[in-house]
Amino acid sequence: MLARTAGDLFWLARYMERADYVARLLQVAGHMNAVRVDSNRSSEWESALVAAGCEEGLEASGQPADEASVIQFLAFDRANPSSIANCIETARRNARSVRTTLTTEMWEAVNQTSQELADFTQAPLDADRLAEFLDWVKARVGLFHGVCSNGMLRRDSYHFIRTGQFLERADNTARLLDVKYHVQLPDVKDVGGVVDYYQWLAILRVVGARRAYRVLFKGRVQPAHVAELLISRAVFPRSLAFCYEQITQHLDAIEAQDPELAADARRQAHTMYAQLRFARADQVIEDGLHEYLTDVIDRTRDLGAGIAKGHLF
Repeated sequence: MLARTAGDLFWLARYMERADYVARLLQVAGHMNAVRVDSNRSSEWESALVAAGCEEGLEASGQPADEASVIQFLAFDRANPSSIANCIETARRNARSVRTTLTTEMWEAVNQTSQELADFTQAPLDADRLAEFLDWVKARVGLFHGVCSNGMLRRDSYHFIRTGQFLERADNTARLLDVKYHVQLPDVKDVGGVVDYYQWLAILRVVGARRAYRVLFKGRVQPAHVAELLISRAVFPRSLAFCYEQITQHLDAIEAQDPELAADARRQAHTMYAQLRFARADQVIEDGLHEYLTDVIDRTRDLGAGIAKGHLF
């Protein structure tokens, strides 16, 4: 496979997955903001910016980190490369470059998403319309991945798409979980209290893990169990362990043009997978969950660079 084609497929999947993530991140901020009881109601929106890696971008624009500005910046701002609107448009450009490699259903899923996006960008959205938009983004990304899974031959093109999807998802899951540690509780005494409880519950709700949590763990939502579910439980498809399990499988299946270079990325992925699979959530929290997740994010970024180098794109 041409390196340019591999790169476009890889980034097509990453941008589609990122659009889904930013939609979920805005939902997390909204849910957390709804249960906040003190006057500092902007901290959830600030934490969303930090988790999206867009804090400096908003600061450079001179806008305040309030609800309206953050929603506009993360959802629709064309100056923000990671906004939902830009992710969808960039994904479409990548899809157009590899049109002959995609199935008809995959191209239509991306192209129609781009066309329907205009319906939401023509006028400011009220709360109900915003909720509809975020649900629409998640549904369209789900459709894309569904037709990809059901229609593509299991060849290099498919494996590059899946590698990009799960690499992006691993980065996103780490950032989403880290949001909890960027939210400022009203007081130290509130840790473990009602607000703390609903913030953890909000994260489970947005990643679609409430039922999975109740199946695997009984009783009250506890931080250690949420961390365990999203870090080391490979049975849950948004956990870090599951994402890296998929990354290792797809990297192993790709026929590399330069096996020696590609082997470095595979070693990184397998090492990370083993560490995540056997991670102990209680020990992670004791040592510092924020520090642990920051390390995961950094190593995931390095793996992405290693994959690009190993496959020459």
